[in-house]
Amino acid sequence: MSQPSVIGPPAGRYGPDRTTRRRPAWLVPAGVVTLLAGAVIVWLGTSALREPVVWQDVGFSIVGPERIDVTFEVTKNPATAVRCDVTALSRSFTEVGVASVEVGPSTDRVQRFTVPVATAELAVTGTVDTCVVTGSR
Repeated sequence: MSQPSVIGPPAGRYGPDRTTRRRPAWLVPAGVVTLLAGAVIVWLGTSALREPVVWQDVGFSIVGPERIDVTFEVTKNPATAVRCDVTALSRSFTEVGVASVEVGPSTDRVQRFTVPVATAELAVTGTVDTCVVTGSR
């Protein structure tokens, strides 16, 4: 008695044999690692472009009900010009004064400024709200 033979579909009818078209085992992990490395490189590159200027509040001095002096430092590329908006706040955190200061190109990377801010009423604190790049050499 002979063994029954298994009849398969005709060769090539349903595409190439799966056994002849196997991917190497390392191909998928290598592709994933390559994509992740590319994503990290793009993220690092764009984060450096996003923050070309950094500022830090140093202090403030209440001159009276009509003025506060705000001191801050700006760290930026020396060839870059930026505009910083300084805000004075009342006890209830209401904005009672605003001043803008232009920080032009300089030979120093870090610069310190004291800006007088006129106020509508007594301010209890002053802070830099934002600094944005306006141009470069």
